[in-house]
Order: sequence, then C-alpha cells, then structure tokens
Amino acid sequence: RTGPRERSRDGPARRAGGAGRRAVSWSFGGIANRPMNAAYHERRRPGAGHAEREDSPLSSRRFVRDLTEDRLGHPEVGDAVARLKEVLEYNAPARKVNRWPAPGQRTSESLRCALAVGWCIELFQAFFLVADDIMDASLTRRGQTCWYKKEGIGLDAINDAFLLESSVYRLLRHYCGKQPYYLNLLELFLQTGYQTELGQTLDLITAPISQVDLSRFSEQRYKAIVKYKTAFYSFYLPVAAAMYMAGIDGQEEHENAKAILLEMGEFFQIQDDFLDCYGDPALTGKVGTDIQDNKCSWLVVECLRRVTPEQRRILEVKTWILHGAEGL
Repeated sequence: RTGPRERSRDGPARRAGGAGRRAVSWSFGGIANRPMNAAYHERRRPGAGHAEREDSPLSSRRFVRDLTEDRLGHPEVGDAVARLKEVLEYNAPARKVNRWPAPGQRTSESLRCALAVGWCIELFQAFFLVADDIMDASLTRRGQTCWYKKEGIGLDAINDAFLLESSVYRLLRHYCGKQPYYLNLLELFLQTGYQTELGQTLDLITAPISQVDLSRFSEQRYKAIVKYKTAFYSFYLPVAAAMYMAGIDGQEEHENAKAILLEMGEFFQIQDDFLDCYGDPALTGKVGTDIQDNKCSWLVVECLRRVTPEQRRILEVKTWILHGAEGL
C-alpha cells in the first residue's frame, strides 16, 4: 500500500471540514460506481510513457550517474555502489513526463533543481515501497516482480531501502544545497518521512498477524492511516516542495494547500483500495493483497458500516478461517 501509490500506496477517507468544504462520500455509489476511465489506467499501466533519451535533462540515468559514478572508482566501496546502481535502476525506472516548465521558468539552474527534487520524490517513494512490499509480502509492483522477491535479494532489500532513502538526501544536497529553500526542503522530507512511518505503524498494528478484531477497522482509524501513510508523501510533499522552490513559504498558504491535498489523498486511496480487489493486475501493475493481509481498507470499513449483526459475525468467521487467526 504506501504511497504515491500504486498499490502499495497507502491511504484515507475523510472529514466534513469547515465552511464550504465538501465531505468525502462514503457511499459505494459515490465512489466505486464512478467509471475507471482509460486515462486513469493508462497512467498506472506498467511501462506507460515515452522512452527516455540518454541526453535528456529529465533522464533518470543522469541522476543514477550522479549518485554512483563518482564513487565507482573507489575499490573499498565499489561493489556496494554497484549494488546501489542496480537498486536505483530497478526501483526508480523511467517515468512519463506530463508537464514541462513554462518558457519563462526554464533557466538552467531552476530546471536542474526542479528535476532533481522530482527525482528525490521518486526515490523517496521507492524507499517506502520496497520496505512496504516486504512487510505486506507483496508479489508485484509496477508490473514487475517486487525487488525483495527477485532471486538473490530476499531480506537484503531492507538495506537496499535504506540506500534509496540516503540517495534522496545526497541528491537534494548536491543540486539544492546552496539554494535559499534548501533547509525548507530538507525539513519537508524529514517530516514527511516521519509522518509516513507513523502511518505505516498504524497500518501494521491495526491488523496484527493471526488476530481478527474487526472493531479496529473504524472509519476514524482508516482516515488516520491514509492521511499519514499515503496522503502526506503522495500529495502534499510534491506540491509543498514546488511551493518552497517558488518562494511560497507562508504558513497560511501551505495549510490551505495541505487541506486540499489531503482530501485528494483520501479520494485516491479509496479508489486504490477498490482496485486492489477489483482491478485488473495487467492494468494496475500489481496483484492486490489487502484481503489476504487483513488490511484496514475502505472496502471492509464500508462493509462494516452496512452489515447486520449476523452478517458481521459471518465476516468475522470468514476472516478467521482465511487467516487462521486467534481470538474468536
């Protein structure tokens, strides 16, 4: 779940907020019956996008070189950095670029910094997803085998996730270390990492292994998981980073943006939870495991909101049988 998604992504369903704010609809008709259009599936389709040009300033290969080639000549760490290169190339592959800076914004310095921060966000997400796949025992991610499931990798992927996280801060300092917004970006990434880890903790302790306790699957808990595990890093992080780089650092502006973006994160995760069960893996790029993992997903929360006492007992028994759980 975690994250910009993608299954692994992670996420909520939320509040009826202040004046003029629209509450997220928890009705199945309001969310699940919306057509999953072709454009949405195209964005998620494995390999969607254009082939990268090696000389493009957008090329992921360029940033892989920045993170590895200056160290490959050092015999003491050469093998380790070669492993880092392999991790980067597998877990942070080429992405389709949907937006290009406006002509007035294409100064070489601002463009390089913007692209570097974009790749920092990609690596940040890859760090979370590699770890999340291990914890969820997932099989596929983005249309390919999960990194830890590849032959010869296994639990070594835990350290590989740490390498991805470290790469974020190395790249950020290399490209933005002298910029006036650098400390704001650094604090943003650190705070978002902490928030996401809190969300992951909520996700794990809400559905402990070999236990069935449907009372844990409340709307309030679901919203908290989604807000912290998915919405902050998938939605608020990239927009907040762009705001800081554009010189927008006022608390009010960021709070207003955050309120909107966290709502978007909820909608996103509700749809992602639906696709985890009903989506076509050929289109989503992953095999859904929320039911097998006994996750606090939107589907089970919505189910519990609607069931009769007898139906709830049936759900408990079926879940207990599926997980060989204790406590019934």
